[in-house]
Amino acid sequence: MKVTALAAHTPEAVRAALAARGWESQPAWFAATGIEPLVVLIEDITETEREALVHWATKSGADVLTGDGWALVAGAASRLAPLARYDRAPAELARLAPPLGQILAARAVPPRSWAIRGGAVALDKPVIIGILNVTPDSFSDGGRLSSVDAAVEHGARLAADGASLLDVGGESTRPGAAPVSADEEIGRVMPVVEKLVKRGIGAVSVDTRKAAVARAALDAGAAVINDVSGLSFDPGLAPLAAEARAGVILMHMRGTPATMDSLAKYQDVAAEVAAELAATAARAETAGIAREGIVLDPGFGFAKTAEHNFRLLDELATIVGVGYPVAVGLSRKRFLGAATGRPVEDRDRATAVACALAWERGARLFRVHDVALTREALSLASATTSST
Repeated sequence: MKVTALAAHTPEAVRAALAARGWESQPAWFAATGIEPLVVLIEDITETEREALVHWATKSGADVLTGDGWALVAGAASRLAPLARYDRAPAELARLAPPLGQILAARAVPPRSWAIRGGAVALDKPVIIGILNVTPDSFSDGGRLSSVDAAVEHGARLAADGASLLDVGGESTRPGAAPVSADEEIGRVMPVVEKLVKRGIGAVSVDTRKAAVARAALDAGAAVINDVSGLSFDPGLAPLAAEARAGVILMHMRGTPATMDSLAKYQDVAAEVAAELAATAARAETAGIAREGIVLDPGFGFAKTAEHNFRLLDELATIVGVGYPVAVGLSRKRFLGAATGRPVEDRDRATAVACALAWERGARLFRVHDVALTREALSLASATTSST
């Protein structure tokens, strides 16, 4: 008899073992994800639901911890899966089926592409978004691109280094930053967007909270709106994105850049950010934005302390479990400096490492300043995972 311990942290080990013994690719993948451990936190449940859950767990072999109005359930995904089926779950737990089914589907069949205006972005490999700031006061590179031509040439270098999307921003959102008018922001970004599109350098995203700025950029050929406010700043942005069929990146932030640091208060940061992002995505879909056009960003550094950011990075799978593609903006953030002691201008190596960790935890889009270094780190990280 021969016994081999398989790597438990990845479904690849089980998938490969099954494939080597004759299983076809797709059944092997579903089986591998099915026996992976899953832990779900269920909140706002009634006493009847809680008792039914405890009774079900006793028979199923799942572990359950409960409290007043909540339960934590742990077990193999396949063991929890019956609770997502109305014909298998106890009648008292019918409310649990839809949200649990969504989590299980996101694990087994994650989003394969992201619909943007005029096309789609494949997510089977890391997607790098190059940062192209045309602001005088951004936290790490403000004022470095002194002309439209310099900005466009920088965009060309980012694309040559491997950026699939160029994110043009004309308003700083660093902590404490003062807002600028829509007209001033348009004056900064429009000439750059127009020239990037005219030269065909790559797909263009506009980093803005304002509908007027987004409309101008879309009219010039931009394909994506990257809104750090998660559609909470300008009520005109959601219907505009829906009408234009633009891809949207919806970021988590509390308050505004001027007030967000005072709102960095969480008891369970990953769960709370996930819940707030789920509500943001639901509002976007209600406004007419297609589900396949939505990407979520947990907002590293926005209304979060260094400790919050580290927890969020480690627990990024909680955000992925919401069911949408996840983008991360880790580049040169303060918490990387807290870990490494490096100043803002020397955090690109730490950024690349953090992006590799984020890929392993389910992120698929990465917004960075140094595209070449990040691409190298992500090439290595993604080589360890299957394209299945």
